Amino acid sequence: MKQFLLAATAGLAFCAQAHAVEGMFTPDQLPEIAEDLKAKGLELDPAGLTDLTEFPMGAVVSLGGCTASFVSPEGLVVSNHHCVRGSIQINSTEENNYLKEGFLAADKSGELPAAPGTRVYVTTEVTDVSERVVKSVPAGASPRERYDAIDAARKAFVAECEEDPGYRCQVSEFFGGLEYKLIKQLEIRDVRLVYAPGDNIGKYGGDIDNWMWPRHTGDWGFYRAYVGPDGMPADYSEENVPYEPEHLLSVSSAGLDDGDFVMVAGYPGSTSRYERLAEVEYVFDWYYPTWIEVNQAEVDTILAAAPEGSDARIKYESRLASRNNYIKNRGGQIEGARRVGLKKLRAEREAGLLGWTTEETYRARYAESIAKLDELTEASNARGKREFFYNYATNPALLDAAYDLYRLANEKEKPDAERESGYQERDMTFFRQRLERIDRRYDPAVDMAIWQRMLQFYMDQPLSQRVKALDMALELGAEYDADEISAKLAPYYEGGVVADPEARIALMDASIEELEALDDPWMELAVALYDTEMEMEAADKRESGLMKELKPDYMYAMRQFQKSQGKVTYPDANSTLRVTYGSVMGGWPKDGLYYAPFTTLEGITEKDTGIEPFDAPQEQLDLINARDYGDYALESLGTVPVNFLTDLDSTGGNSGSATLNAQGELVGLLFDGTIESVNADWHFDPKTTRSIHVDTRYMLWTMEKVSGAGYLIDEMTIVGNED
Repeated sequence: MKQFLLAATAGLAFCAQAHAVEGMFTPDQLPEIAEDLKAKGLELDPAGLTDLTEFPMGAVVSLGGCTASFVSPEGLVVSNHHCVRGSIQINSTEENNYLKEGFLAADKSGELPAAPGTRVYVTTEVTDVSERVVKSVPAGASPRERYDAIDAARKAFVAECEEDPGYRCQVSEFFGGLEYKLIKQLEIRDVRLVYAPGDNIGKYGGDIDNWMWPRHTGDWGFYRAYVGPDGMPADYSEENVPYEPEHLLSVSSAGLDDGDFVMVAGYPGSTSRYERLAEVEYVFDWYYPTWIEVNQAEVDTILAAAPEGSDARIKYESRLASRNNYIKNRGGQIEGARRVGLKKLRAEREAGLLGWTTEETYRARYAESIAKLDELTEASNARGKREFFYNYATNPALLDAAYDLYRLANEKEKPDAERESGYQERDMTFFRQRLERIDRRYDPAVDMAIWQRMLQFYMDQPLSQRVKALDMALELGAEYDADEISAKLAPYYEGGVVADPEARIALMDASIEELEALDDPWMELAVALYDTEMEMEAADKRESGLMKELKPDYMYAMRQFQKSQGKVTYPDANSTLRVTYGSVMGGWPKDGLYYAPFTTLEGITEKDTGIEPFDAPQEQLDLINARDYGDYALESLGTVPVNFLTDLDSTGGNSGSATLNAQGELVGLLFDGTIESVNADWHFDPKTTRSIHVDTRYMLWTMEKVSGAGYLIDEMTIVGNED
């Protein structure tokens, strides 16, 4: 009987997998898939999801790298623990290590300022400006002229949009430059940390469990958005008041069960679903393996130079977490590409597209553009290899700061509208905050150790791959000698103007001549490298201009090709709002291995060793052992679910995204994918692609029973089973 049931369950699962939905759709595309959304279980009107100022989209916001949602009328924002962790780290010290102990403000007066530069972006308007951007390019423009024309047009749209105070605008590119959209967002600048559990809940399992299933991570944290007394965005002030969002999400204490419909709205970072075979070969044969080697060396260097528990280690915790996350991710991507035969799949798709483009009028234009695109990709990748190790050899924190300051002085010689993005007046708040937060994530001894290791990689390359300006500035010889290099680097860490926080900020007002006369080793090195950096940037812009000529043709052909196959072509992710949907679903990622759709509280105790990263709070373990589930148990499990799997299509940047049920209620937060899923950045495989979410029932249970955050639960609208 057991054998029969297992076989039947497996058959159902594989049947369900065949219906997994590929695509990170823009809201305006939802009418095209409305019928399927309703068939899968959505009870809301799909047409209503296209309006970003209405429910539920109006409640979903961007943190500029992660997604979050309003969950109370007093500006309470929920996202992932790892998305707010930088703010936890920035407020932590050896005496008050909130990373370890967690943080809960007793009331609003106890909330802490988030990390400098933290923002809550509320999207209020999206306008298609494709025609006007494309028409800005003069006939017969060279690649660089094309780049400059498009860049100027985008800046002009942004400048006009930002005439409304309190808003941040951007022009985003879709389908490789086939479309451009002007996105207007309310920019809330006063963001405060409200609550986040300690790492022994919020990062339970640590790097060992990262990208793995089963998972038992309480990956949530809360910010609060504040505005001035007039209701408009303002810098931090005790006079500011909580922002009152027009829309917010109700939080479900009833949650989901296996097979239920789910939908995620969020801001996924980037995918590469349409990159050509030439790019796939470069990335998986050279770039990812090389990147992993270099970044693993950086992690090892930090661990050796910053002892556990030290202030230096606290400063580098976020960097370590980020590096370890991506090392595991890219290793999984390499394995995933091998498993699905990514190169073969791309070659087959390209052959199919080429066959399609050779028909009728498409042959001359699109086949030629695609061939040129492949040539450009090959040339760009060759240059990328030459510059890779130089880029790592020139990234000490204070060198970056010195270069940015010198570049700023040069850009200020131009009218504001002609300055490089990042150096315009609209960017100065971020610029200043970037300089201010250096010292909270910087230790001289650790930075020097990293720099020395990166220089070793650089100097191990053939002389033909090295950069003359860097070799001359540091007087580097043909071979690496650790003692000699250490002696050359030591003077950079003996003080100076750029190393002084107040003096560094004051340099924002310095002229080119004043910076060139400055007696500071970091500034001297930045000046010495400036012309080389500008030459590299000019080459980037030329390639980008040529790409903007060729890739729209390729993407137009791809859209028509897929349309002929009955597919809706969604654009690659680009940090703009997207919707993806599917079901709660486990799966069989490989032969003999089954992933159940839910993990439970009892799984925490099974993993717990009392040693980080499996060191759950004793109070939590006692509650689990006592089976004190409160009102949050899932009937089919007989306990509280912790994390769950879906077949949703997601990627980085989706972290913190609202996981919604058929009624648009918050049932979870997307925070990860399985290791078998990470190659979905390049290829969606319905059999293996699974997203991992933290269940709102576990969040509410922990807040009520463990963290003592009941007052925040009272602030939210909690919905349960109506029967």
